[in-house]
Amino acid sequence: MKKKIFILIISLLPVIGFSQVKQTTTPKKTTTQKPKQAPKTVKATKGKAEVKVAEPDTVIKWYTFQQAMELNKKNPKKVFIDLYTDWCGWCKRMDAVTFSNKVIAKYMNEHYYCVKFNAERKDTIVFKGTTFVNANPTVSRSPHQLAVALVKGQLSYPNFVIMDDSMNVIQALPGYKDPITFEPIIKFFGEDAYKKQDFGSFNATFEKEIKE
Repeated sequence: MKKKIFILIISLLPVIGFSQVKQTTTPKKTTTQKPKQAPKTVKATKGKAEVKVAEPDTVIKWYTFQQAMELNKKNPKKVFIDLYTDWCGWCKRMDAVTFSNKVIAKYMNEHYYCVKFNAERKDTIVFKGTTFVNANPTVSRSPHQLAVALVKGQLSYPNFVIMDDSMNVIQALPGYKDPITFEPIIKFFGEDAYKKQDFGSFNATFEKEIKE
């Protein structure tokens, strides 16, 4: 009897051993929570930003003609009008080169209400009691009556109109102007030097902020 029990125990040993090994070699699955990542934010820092934010006063603030009229009523200031057309290549160059210059933009924002005026627009504008329209809105390159009036019929593009703080035209300035040429012009009118001297005399002693 004892012999049979001994044989039975010996026969069971491999099964018990395998079961123990299997249990010890099978690692327990553990779950660890990964720390939650903070939501990504886009930093608008100069040079590294994914979203570029312009520095203050380095971009011209453009208004509509109607907005400039309303602003001028509350806080009178000179008005600068950029007369342009969609097909004018030199108008686009003014935007890309001259109006994008930081010195120009800063000065313009401080001394003028700057207006973008499409000379071929189709809407109606009432200015100083007179109604202005585009008389032939379906005709290609038909000018708006106000654009014609502002330059006294001398239409060419680009063309710039400078008005005093009562919105009376001081001067129309046709043609492309690079930043170096443009700087003394806007300061000549912006500083009221035009009331005391001619532009040639002013420009002869003008100290340029924009360097060549």
